[in-house]
Amino acid sequence: MKTLTIVICNFNHERYLGEAVASALAQDYPATSVLVIDDGSTDRSVDIIASFGSRVQAVFKANGGQVSAYNLAIELVSSDYAIFLDADDVLYPNAVSEVVRAFEAGEYAKVQFRLDVIAAQGERTGSHVPHSDPPADCARLLRRGWLYPSPPASGNAYCLRALRRVFPVPESKDTRYGADFYAIYGVALVGNVLPIASALGGYRIHHEAVPQDGKPATGTPRLWFANSEDVHKAPKAFSQRWSILQALARARLGEELPPAFHDFSFEKAYFCLRVHRASLASRWRWLALESRSYLHSIVANPFWGVGQKLGALALTSLCLLPSATLSDFAITYIANPLARRPGGGRQRHAGARERAAPGRNQEGR
Repeated sequence: MKTLTIVICNFNHERYLGEAVASALAQDYPATSVLVIDDGSTDRSVDIIASFGSRVQAVFKANGGQVSAYNLAIELVSSDYAIFLDADDVLYPNAVSEVVRAFEAGEYAKVQFRLDVIAAQGERTGSHVPHSDPPADCARLLRRGWLYPSPPASGNAYCLRALRRVFPVPESKDTRYGADFYAIYGVALVGNVLPIASALGGYRIHHEAVPQDGKPATGTPRLWFANSEDVHKAPKAFSQRWSILQALARARLGEELPPAFHDFSFEKAYFCLRVHRASLASRWRWLALESRSYLHSIVANPFWGVGQKLGALALTSLCLLPSATLSDFAITYIANPLARRPGGGRQRHAGARERAAPGRNQEGR
């Protein structure tokens, strides 16, 4: 029987950690083990981990960031497959069974599955990620610079042999975070990716409603990059990660990736920065001078159908109308998928992220 380890890398997630570990222990696949790596937490995480006793393997390390936690986990894990479950997410009891069944259907480097988007208290929002499925041979498009649709970290299961061809990632101030980025895209250069259409876990959201000046406010959903990171910081981080992935692919796999990449989540970050709450003149200036890459990520997107492309273009065109209210609504709808459901991003707890691609920029995650 093939074995799978659920790895939970944690840093100061005492509020949700117990639920994540419990969901990992509740798997109906008997050859499942659970490894919790605590990345120097200063809250009650250590006590919570200890409460599970021998049912989990626990490792406590000095704080080094998400990449250091992934590196250590990949060194320690001896199973055939692994899922890296974020400490504030959950897996459904049949997740591992479905994943192993998918791996056994062929030779795959990664199996990915949908995640239901859940609010802070655990209730389902009615949304899921990702919204598109990738082709099996994602490497072909990666070699052209296209980042394929993937769930965030918790929705990916890896063949350890494939993962070890990419990791360890060198640890530095530039590679402290983004471990899931290197895993998701790196292994796709090693072998094929198989998507599972059903949701096998929950992806928790935390963003609160805030206006442009960064202070909390009611009713205005936060704009965030790739539904995971602050829109003002993440574009630079994403570009750095692509450069590091280029170096890893060249050194470890003999692959030469292009200098630039294409990804709608990345492009919409710049779009939001330039257009959200901007004057009509500024919005049209963006269209005239800065929109080329953004529009290319829609029109040439190899993962979208015609309907998706036309919908994104139609929403974008609303941003060029005189009405600031209509423009901001369209931008929020594009940037924040939770605005597409009743309630439009009003959460009962501060902090949200819903993502069709990876990149959480937080300690130990």
